Amino acid sequence: MAWLYLFAAGIFEIGWAVGLKFTAGFTKLVPTVWTLFSMTASIILLGLSLKALPIGTAYAIWTGIGTIGTVALGIAWLGESANPLRLGCIALIVVGIIGLKAVSPE
Repeated sequence: MAWLYLFAAGIFEIGWAVGLKFTAGFTKLVPTVWTLFSMTASIILLGLSLKALPIGTAYAIWTGIGTIGTVALGIAWLGESANPLRLGCIALIVVGIIGLKAVSPE
């Protein structure tokens, strides 16, 4: 269950990171509410996952999911660069997440 909490926390991490782009400095109500909700949900779910997972592993995976998802949405929705070097760096993050999961005791 801890891994499910961590995955969900990572999804909400993406939600608030992308949501920040649309808040216009927290002046737009709906994106601001979504961003604050996502921040809260992400932290709560991360906290729940830490009951069973090592902090270093969980934090790295949480931020990795957030990073990968935010970059992917930036490319897909916001027209950000998808050059090979950038995608290669994201692939390294994916390899790191897989490695941390593989060596985790849980």
